[in-house]
Amino acid sequence: MESDALRQLQAPLKERYRNEPTAASITLHARGELGSESISCRIETGKALVEAGLHPATGGDGSLACSGDMLLEALVACAGVTLNAVATALGITIRSGSVRAEGDLDFRGTLGVEKGVPVGFRDIRLAFDLDTDATAEQQATLLKLTERYCVILQTLRNAPPVSTALNTATAAA
Repeated sequence: MESDALRQLQAPLKERYRNEPTAASITLHARGELGSESISCRIETGKALVEAGLHPATGGDGSLACSGDMLLEALVACAGVTLNAVATALGITIRSGSVRAEGDLDFRGTLGVEKGVPVGFRDIRLAFDLDTDATAEQQATLLKLTERYCVILQTLRNAPPVSTALNTATAAA
């Protein structure tokens, strides 16, 4: 996609959101069904079903997707799309590129082996490898704007409040 085509595509959206700020606020949804025969959860992605289960470091056999991997995959997908859109908007040609994320976990926290060990990622690293003739200044701008506009990266850096609820249905006797 060319820079002008992207601007043309987004211009009416930007104008609408300027005039009607509430139109820019939407709620995304995710849904899953608990596995009845294994410790798993089947997630509807909108494009396919993914079945997530225990990571091998917590007793899984590795045959199901790991939610930690899925978090990193979401970060890679969002950052890659954002970088590509920013490059297009700035007229920066990227001949090819890749995005990778890696995160460090200590499963003693997840398994309750040691109370002082936090549950979750301790450290996440995101990197881009690009084949481009962009100047160092253009590359710095590309990275800065990608960081600013990547939804998943910003959500991880500035975690919003997350509420939980447990709703139960009483089985008929």
